[in-house]
Amino acid sequence: MTDNKQAGMSIPQSLFLFSIFYGGMVTIAGVLGAKQVALGPLAVEAGIFPFLLLVGISSGIAELHGKDTANRLVRFGFLPLIGAILLSLIVLQLPHDKDMYPPAIEAFPVILGQSWRMMLAGIISYGTSQTLNVWLFDRLRSATGKYAAVRGVIAAVLSQIVDTLLFISISFYGVRPIADLMAGQMLTKVVLSFVLIPIVIAIVVNLGRKLDGRSATA
Repeated sequence: MTDNKQAGMSIPQSLFLFSIFYGGMVTIAGVLGAKQVALGPLAVEAGIFPFLLLVGISSGIAELHGKDTANRLVRFGFLPLIGAILLSLIVLQLPHDKDMYPPAIEAFPVILGQSWRMMLAGIISYGTSQTLNVWLFDRLRSATGKYAAVRGVIAAVLSQIVDTLLFISISFYGVRPIADLMAGQMLTKVVLSFVLIPIVIAIVVNLGRKLDGRSATA
């Protein structure tokens, strides 16, 4: 009994907190992706915002707790992702209540009713790009030293390019022209990576060190 309690207490507070947040972002990314947002001349599906948070969090966890722990976090992320997809499919098949708000009846399938190709694309692109991000972040350590934000941006940009190639190709190849769509998505993700990733990593690393009783800056 004592060993079990000690094992439970060995989980750092930062890892516990960010793991919960990570799981939530995995599930909400697919829902927000139903909306296309315009950021000046750039257009992107809104799911990129929680997805970039996932990238920043996994990089921050790699900085705090090492590559192996960050990779486990990415693998565990498949559980809420697949669970959310399966639960959505089940709920979509259930009959709606006759008194349900009429516009919501029409909107619900549009928001959650993705094609099987998009669902498969989401799973594959998530696993590949997040794993690549952690690997690149760790491999760049010797080149950038303590500058985690620099490593994070480079890893995020490259992994997001791969993510776009996979997701757009699997989802839309043979259905619609994809070159312009892919180029626009890549450009937007690269720009947002430069803007958001350093901020997210700084927050994760600094908050994580405070939660774990460390004194250092990102």
